[in-house]
Amino acid sequence: MAEISITPENWERLKLKVKRKYRDLTEEDLAFHAGEEEQLILRLMGRLKRTREYVVFTLQKGLVNIDNNRL
Repeated sequence: MAEISITPENWERLKLKVKRKYRDLTEEDLAFHAGEEEQLILRLMGRLKRTREYVVFTLQKGLVNIDNNRL
């Protein structure tokens, strides 16, 4: 079970932040549909070669201040 909940509207903004920070990620890597947070986390863990905690922290950090450009 994913530790975060992302709405499709928030994902569009968060996706831009993630793409800016990790430029080598593709649209396929960042594919997301509501309720599929777990698949997104697992995919990002593999592509970024980071721990689950790091990926979840990064996504949560981006969601906290969704209106600014920082991640």
